[in-house]
Amino acid sequence: MFGLTTLGTLHTAISLVALWAGYQSLLQRGAIDPRQRLGQVYLWSTVLTCLTGFGIFQRGGFNEAHMLGVLTLLVVGLALLPLRARAWPYAQTVLWTLTLFFHMVPGLTETFMRVPLGAPLFAGPDDPKLKASVGVVFLVFAVVMAAQVLRMRRRQRATPLGAAALRP
Repeated sequence: MFGLTTLGTLHTAISLVALWAGYQSLLQRGAIDPRQRLGQVYLWSTVLTCLTGFGIFQRGGFNEAHMLGVLTLLVVGLALLPLRARAWPYAQTVLWTLTLFFHMVPGLTETFMRVPLGAPLFAGPDDPKLKASVGVVFLVFAVVMAAQVLRMRRRQRATPLGAAALRP
């Protein structure tokens, strides 16, 4: 189906679970919180997406998509650190949302290099239309991340204890 290997199909299915959990979490809670059920689903499906992606070599050897998987795992690991810095809850929220953006890059690339069948939207990973699309998606995510930080700051100011409001 769509030129995917068995591993590619499994990888795609897991990544769709991650996308669903990430967007559900954003819609319901305003952030991805790995302490919550949807956040746990997002965390583990993201890790599995990265790990299964390392076995896919449709375009030769280790490439940019594999590097994005490494970067995603590094950002996930960083976001899980229990640091006590005052700004850390803000950074964690932004890092989790950034990982969701990372999912979108290969998602857009791989999907629209195959769809619609027979006349895909993008000719390849270097297609200028793809790069522009990724840029637009990044801008949307940048706005979402800024809104998350502003929301957290408003909640912190409105809560007498302050720190309790920093939870996403």
